[in-house]
This record gives sequence, C-alpha cells and structure tokens, in this order.
Amino acid sequence: MNEADIEADATDRALLQRMAAGDRVALATLYRGYHGRLTRFLARLTRRPDVIEEVINDCFWIAWQKAGTFQGDSRVSTWIMGIAYRCGLKALRQHGDEPIEDDSLYGDRAPSHDPSEDHELRDWLGKALDRLTIDQRVVLELVYGVGHSLNDVAVIMQCPVGTVKARLFHARVRLRNVLPELAGESSAHAGGAP
Repeated sequence: MNEADIEADATDRALLQRMAAGDRVALATLYRGYHGRLTRFLARLTRRPDVIEEVINDCFWIAWQKAGTFQGDSRVSTWIMGIAYRCGLKALRQHGDEPIEDDSLYGDRAPSHDPSEDHELRDWLGKALDRLTIDQRVVLELVYGVGHSLNDVAVIMQCPVGTVKARLFHARVRLRNVLPELAGESSAHAGGAP
C-alpha cells in the first residue's frame, strides 16, 4: 500500500466509526466516494444498471448496519467491495445476467481523443470479456480496474489466493486467445462495409 492508499483507508475508517455512531453524513460521504468504483466493478458482474444501483444501495445498507462490527483486518475498500460482491451474486441469482447496452455504465472512464474509436474499443473489449466466466471478469476488474492486490481479492471473493491467481491466469489466457479472433471478426465486418 502506498501513502495515498494508507491515507484513504484512514479516512474511510474514520467515516465507518462515525457511521457506527449513526452519522448519516458519513454514510453519504462514503457512498459518494465509492459509487463510481462500485458501478464499474458491478458492471463486470451483472451489466444491468437497474440491478447495479440496487446492489450499491444494498451494499451501503449493510455497511451502515455493520459499520460498528468492522474488525479492521483489511482495508475498508476491501470490506466494502466484499459486501458489494456478495450482494451482486445474490442479485444475479434473483435477476439473472441478461446483458444490455448502456454507455452510462462506462461514464467514469476517460474518453479517448476519438469518441467513435473509444466506443469501438469498449465494444470489442466488452465482447471479449463476455466470453469469460463471471469470476474471471470480477478478478480482472478487481485487480486491473480497481487496483486491489491478490490478497484483497481473495478476501473480497472469500476464496484462497491460489484460486484468485488461477482465475486471473485463465482469464488472461482466454483473452489472449479470443481477442485475435474478435479482431478477425472486426476486420471481416469492416472489409464488407460499403
């Protein structure tokens, strides 16, 4: 953990202590601070904006109720992501994982110099990620998208670190194999266009 992560965690711990004492402003502050990250993370799990918002609200309802029981064994961000992950899995069981197209899911990403190129790249990567298992997508997002360590991901997903490493390995292998295949599809479609 770098100095910025340590400071952010200290701030989050203070907010949790205030939440445990019933401070709704602390809850609102934590909610605003995590909403974008959770939206991006949960988009890899369910890809349904309506379900994502429901999961985020459920996550913070649980965080509000359990703020006083936070043990401090992990970073607050790891604890919140773990709650979101479990709420997301529950939502998947209830609502399914019917993919939908919604550019607002990717609103927190920096646009490229060419918006059409950015959209095409997102579409291409989205198709590749769709070919992964949910667990593989989640591990990729937690490690590369959110920046959690493998140990943090193991805590979030409640599995051994070796399982996280295996999912990450298989996800990268799958992407390495599927991206060239999709590139072939893209160039085939582009070549046939007038």
